[in-house]
Amino acid sequence: MVATEHETQTSPNADSASPLVDKSGSRVQEMFRQIAPRYDAMNHLLSLSIDRYWRWRTVRILRLSASDPVLDTCTGTGDLAIAIAKKAPKNVRVVGSDFCPAMLEIAIKKRRVGTPSETIEFIEADSQSLPFSDNRFQCVTVAFGLRNVTDTDQGLREMTRVCTPGGQVVVLEFSQPRLFGLRQAYGFYFRNVLPRIGQLFARNDKSAYSYLPESVVQFPDGQALADRMTAAGLTDVKFTPMTFGVATIYQGRKPQSTDASASETTP
Repeated sequence: MVATEHETQTSPNADSASPLVDKSGSRVQEMFRQIAPRYDAMNHLLSLSIDRYWRWRTVRILRLSASDPVLDTCTGTGDLAIAIAKKAPKNVRVVGSDFCPAMLEIAIKKRRVGTPSETIEFIEADSQSLPFSDNRFQCVTVAFGLRNVTDTDQGLREMTRVCTPGGQVVVLEFSQPRLFGLRQAYGFYFRNVLPRIGQLFARNDKSAYSYLPESVVQFPDGQALADRMTAAGLTDVKFTPMTFGVATIYQGRKPQSTDASASETTP
């Protein structure tokens, strides 16, 4: 959910006649501050709780070892970080970072004594400038937050930078169905139904649930996002659409140092 500057680049998915969505840091941070108390309830309601399944699928593909820590960026209220902690081997440190204090306050309250969530460390941080050293986390994840980062490529570069060589970078994000008919119905729901329901329950004055469909439409998905992950330095990038393409899991591997050396010597 991180953004620090206004978006100035046209997305491959954007309608050239449509104004770019405002992802300035102050706007996004204030928007999420206002909807934080109802954020989880609204997500489950508007997705018919399918978002729980999407996170479960995401955690399943993580190859977690009893070694380096794990980072969940744009962690929001911490659901993915908590799910990762449940799967991670004992004593593996899980960190959740976000730039919205109001969301982190809720994430912290979700930690439960005597459960794997007890030891999760939630910190305030900008995903475009993560406060971690290089090659630190065996897996770096983000769920439904990358599209809110002003500079998508910088966000991906930072995720790659802090990932250990051979480690995973995994993105769970909304996408647009390709099936004719479903795509149109999905678009109608996203643009007309969701904002009205969201506004009724969230009662914020920043039109958070109008921002959601705008940000999804203007965000690259499918091969376009996979190509940007490759450009950020990841290899073996692949993606798996879920629920008819409403959401997609992307995964890539940070090359081992030997991989990089080999590529440099290959004619």
